[in-house]
Amino acid sequence: MAPLSFRLFSSPLICRATLDNGRNHHATDASFIRRAADLSEMSAGLTSPHPNFGCVIATPSGKVAGEGYLYAQGTKPAEALAVEAAGEFCRGSTAYLNMEPGDCHGDHTAVSALVQAGVGRVVVGIRHPLQHLRGSAIREMRSHGIEVNVLGEDVQSKVLEDARKCCLLVNAPLIHRACSRVPFSLLKYAMTLDGKIAASSGHAAWISSKLSRTRVFELRGRSDAVIVGGNTVRQDDPRLTARHGQGHTPTRIVMSQSLDLPEKANLWDVSEVSTIVATQRGARKSYQKFLASKGVEVVEFDMLNPREVMEYFHLRGYLSILWECGGTLAASAIASGVIHKVVAFIAPKIIGGSKAPSPVGELGMVEMTQALNLIDVCYEQVGPDMLVSGFLQPVPDLLPVIPSEDATFEIDPSVNPFESSIIFFYKTWDLYGSFSNFSPHPIRMPFGDDYRTWSSVEHYYQANKFVGVENPLAHDCVEKIRTAKSPEEAALVGRSKQRQQPELVRSDWEDVKIEVMYMALKCKFSTYPHLKTMLLSTAGSVLVEASPHDLFWGGGREGEGLNYLGRLLMQLRSEYLGESSVSAENTSLAV
Repeated sequence: MAPLSFRLFSSPLICRATLDNGRNHHATDASFIRRAADLSEMSAGLTSPHPNFGCVIATPSGKVAGEGYLYAQGTKPAEALAVEAAGEFCRGSTAYLNMEPGDCHGDHTAVSALVQAGVGRVVVGIRHPLQHLRGSAIREMRSHGIEVNVLGEDVQSKVLEDARKCCLLVNAPLIHRACSRVPFSLLKYAMTLDGKIAASSGHAAWISSKLSRTRVFELRGRSDAVIVGGNTVRQDDPRLTARHGQGHTPTRIVMSQSLDLPEKANLWDVSEVSTIVATQRGARKSYQKFLASKGVEVVEFDMLNPREVMEYFHLRGYLSILWECGGTLAASAIASGVIHKVVAFIAPKIIGGSKAPSPVGELGMVEMTQALNLIDVCYEQVGPDMLVSGFLQPVPDLLPVIPSEDATFEIDPSVNPFESSIIFFYKTWDLYGSFSNFSPHPIRMPFGDDYRTWSSVEHYYQANKFVGVENPLAHDCVEKIRTAKSPEEAALVGRSKQRQQPELVRSDWEDVKIEVMYMALKCKFSTYPHLKTMLLSTAGSVLVEASPHDLFWGGGREGEGLNYLGRLLMQLRSEYLGESSVSAENTSLAV
């Protein structure tokens, strides 16, 4: 018999069939991966911030058996939803994931769903961008005998490369956060055909069409925050809401070095959404007090520049920022390297004016060869306007830093900015994300005269603000919190009602809220053994909830917070360790 290599290359028929099957196989994988990416984007802006996960389960014959997407952090994984939808058709099928599952909670829910359903193969668009999660789920699935393929790692082709790019784009904010330590920033502006964002007088309403403005509301609804400069506040008095689009209402951020701002402005109304003013340290202390009296948060910086501000909001957990500022601040942000994408609405109008402002101010460029070129440019007509978008910085590709399939991730103390004796946690994708009160661990707790199951600690905590209040509106609020689809939405309902209708809040809330949180945490860690084990593994370390803006439950920006969440977890840990000591002592006596 001839050697195998000779037989393959000497038979054109076999070679052609092999190549065609390979192409078809790749085309099928690419198609379903693109579908998973599209699915994952369905929750963008509904609750924020969270990564986008989608899962499609296809039978060997190529039919979709089930699909799902992660609605928000703290909700059921996309993989589990797809398995539930597919049912018995999961066995022997292929699961397509736009991104490797991210398990920060020690329970491997997403992986377990696929394993227990009998899925035979998993195709992953990209590995998880965060290092402490990257490769973990893939190794676990392979250890259970599931064939796992990651696009671009074993086979390269144009069709697979395009599908992989879809996965990178749909989670561009998370990838940029992981690689650059600043939120993903999108600069948006509307201009006339001759490049003006306002008339010489400063009047700017309206340059673009109503359809274009609706698209802007949608962009806001997909962002964690919208940022403007002081001149925009003075000239336009914007509201910066997402009132005509789906999604949440983003935080409003104003950058003003001198705080030369009006006392009356729509942004100072924080009854529905919060406003943060970033300023130079020491600027107009009396005006800072005025803003604080309105409920506006003021954050001082030693050096007020876009890079410092974005690094700060990165620490606050923001993934995406929409810049709707004037040309001066836009130029500063571009020069600081914090703008990743540009979206420009171009209206078929000419306004003229040598002093009419343009969308980007002085960048110091004197030759056209210095101009910044956009990448992956897209063109779209929106009503009478033209929408042009593109990236100033490419979405980082994770392939060069992907470990081998047998590699394990270990924390490198040399790159850890914190001391080893202090464990920081904040968002649910952090290394100790399960310590968060937003983690996806339902608890069953007494409530009034009955026991109820709550989707998270945060659901239970927020509902307790209104328990026992004899008012139908308080009862309605409890029900809205109980049925909220995510911890983020439960928190939004509870906080907004507490701020807008304080009469609905129980009179003793400030006295009992710490006890309420402690009992909920104790129930959570007692219900889930793997969480208790994780908590006990931190013995000897200080636990700090690293929220820089929550000065009660968090540690604050510079350690000025009370860190009550971290304190309660350490108290619970001590209680468990005390029980362990007593248990060990009793065992010793029995022996």
